[in-house]
Amino acid sequence: MREGTAARERPVISRWTTRRWLMSGTAVVAVVLVTLGSLGVWALVRTSQLTDQVVQNRSPALISAVRLETALVNQETGVRGYGLSGRREFLQPYTQGLSAEKTATDSLTGLLQGDKSGREDLRDVRAKVAAWQSRVARPVAESSAKDAIALAARRTDDGKQLFDDVRAALAVQQDHLRAARTQAGEDLDRAQRWRTIVFTAIALLLVVVTVIIFDALRRGVSAPLDRIGSAVREIGRGRFGHAVPATGPADLRQLATDVEAMRQRLVHELEQSEQARDLLDQQTEELRRSNAELEQFAYVASHDLQEPLRKISSFTQLLQRRYGDQLDERADQYIAFAVDGANRMQILINDLLAFSRVGRMQSEPSQVDLEQSLAQALDSLSVLVDETGATVEHDPLPVVVGEPQQLGLLWQNLLSNALKFRAPDRPAHIRISVRKQEDHWHFTVRDNGIGIAPEFREKVFVIFQRLHTRDAYPGTGIGLAMCKKTVEYHGGTIDIEPVDGDGTAICFTLPLQPPAGAGDNGASEPR
Repeated sequence: MREGTAARERPVISRWTTRRWLMSGTAVVAVVLVTLGSLGVWALVRTSQLTDQVVQNRSPALISAVRLETALVNQETGVRGYGLSGRREFLQPYTQGLSAEKTATDSLTGLLQGDKSGREDLRDVRAKVAAWQSRVARPVAESSAKDAIALAARRTDDGKQLFDDVRAALAVQQDHLRAARTQAGEDLDRAQRWRTIVFTAIALLLVVVTVIIFDALRRGVSAPLDRIGSAVREIGRGRFGHAVPATGPADLRQLATDVEAMRQRLVHELEQSEQARDLLDQQTEELRRSNAELEQFAYVASHDLQEPLRKISSFTQLLQRRYGDQLDERADQYIAFAVDGANRMQILINDLLAFSRVGRMQSEPSQVDLEQSLAQALDSLSVLVDETGATVEHDPLPVVVGEPQQLGLLWQNLLSNALKFRAPDRPAHIRISVRKQEDHWHFTVRDNGIGIAPEFREKVFVIFQRLHTRDAYPGTGIGLAMCKKTVEYHGGTIDIEPVDGDGTAICFTLPLQPPAGAGDNGASEPR
């Protein structure tokens, strides 16, 4: 029983959308407006009809009836004057009255087409007039002066009685016409009052409908949207725990539900982000600790490891020089292996130290003239260039922002790599080109050496990755890895592009503007 009561008391959530509410409301308003408009049109038409009836029918009919009475009175006056005096000029009112009678009668006939009672009154008037005219007026008017006097005297009583009948019929007709005009006026007044009432009701209803529409829009659309917008603004301010209320029509509730789901997803993502950030902080701290240990290792490698290696190399060479003629060939070979191993170990340690220093600030970033930097690298490699008979050409190089020492090592590694892997049957030729592309400089170092197979173009930038044996091409496998690290530290990229023919094309970019934290001075055009 309680569950049933709770179910009945649970608020019913409307499934109507805003569009459905608007369409339904528009339909209701349209029906109301059409109904009121129909009433308004009816009131206007009714008022117009009654106005036409009063102005164009009832009043003209009464006026024509009065004119008919005047015409008949003029006829009676003219006949009576001629009958008393015998003078023909007294018949002028009679003659004019006949014409006026015909005009008034024709007008009444047309105006009383739809009025049965009026037509009966007009027939009665015309019958009485015809009786009077045939018995008195016409005989007297058509007689000579002497006969007219005698005839008028004989028919005085008949003429008076017949014209009294005419007057009575005219009075009845005019009374009926006045009553009809009065009734039409009253109908017109009522119709005008109804018209006023209808249009007042239309105006009031329009005001009420407008108020209802605005209130419905405010309650059903504006208020829910304001609540959703307020909640979204709170979330936008960082208060992600603020829930989005789902109110209003179905589509606005669905919108609020979607926004709430998005908020919950954001909260979940933020929680995961916080966890990830905490983990990242831990890893950063571990990385910082590891870097500190690497710094210590670099210090040890640069001092504690190199000193024993120098002693091993020095004493092994001293042993070879002092006792070389007293040992057999196998002993000399062992000593040579030891010397070579110690030297290679020292070279490897030096390369690792150089690799570890890339990315760690050795000096403040400054403007580096790449022309000068390349010249210094060529000067360092001058012996190798002369031995191999290599030629190096280059475009005018720009000025960039970076670390001079690292950019100098970049040129030195790229050039030594091109000289090392030269073709055995021809002298090395190296071409350095540069062009400006949007927000960076694009450099290409092209040689005519043995080249790199396509499947190995990504591997050559991995540290210690070698494509040839140490006997064929000496080295530690760190040079191109160091180039990649240097270029990326300066905000650029490095890659190997396919070429037509023999050789290798190593391309790298450097930004026109320095990367974040690398200095404030921009790069300049090549000179």
